[in-house]
Amino acid sequence: MKVWVDRTVCENHGQCTAVAPENFSMNKDGVMEYEEAVSDDDLDSVEDAVDGCPVQAIFLMDE
Repeated sequence: MKVWVDRTVCENHGQCTAVAPENFSMNKDGVMEYEEAVSDDDLDSVEDAVDGCPVQAIFLMDE
């Protein structure tokens, strides 16, 4: 699985960084960064980040 963030929608709320820190983080400028590859071990937390995004900017895709 891969994660993709629509940067035209993302408002850098950072809720994903709390739910799935293995894939999402905030850089020093307060901009969310993410790791595209999602491991099987991290899939549940990334799915929670997708569901919890307040602007629905995060998507999971098959590779």
